[in-house]
Amino acid sequence: GITLGQAFTQAVGDKKGIVRYGHSYVPLDEALSRVVIDFSGRPGLEFHVPFTRASVGGFDVDLFIEFFQGFVNHAKVTLHVDNLRGHNTHHQAETVFKAFGRALRMALSHDERMAGIMPSTKGSL
Repeated sequence: GITLGQAFTQAVGDKKGIVRYGHSYVPLDEALSRVVIDFSGRPGLEFHVPFTRASVGGFDVDLFIEFFQGFVNHAKVTLHVDNLRGHNTHHQAETVFKAFGRALRMALSHDERMAGIMPSTKGSL
């Protein structure tokens, strides 16, 4: 998470021309997760995933929040991760990561209206 966050910070740079906000809902069988991200420059994490088991294939699910906290701290983003339903821990984890990837793609998409402009109202309101 730390390394990925650092890579995103470097790749995004001054944020000019990006959408900035992204969100995604991803289902998988009985599981449904939502991820919302803001490339705000302020690290913040809300992680609400009630995993139904302590591990997936030997992987401790407590490490999921550690990954996202590392990412948030180093990418300087606000991130909300919610597993809305699910009882299969593997499905819960998979929907979270797929929604995370899709939300990232949306937030980092190029916005023609923002070309050369930082996506913020700071100092203009």
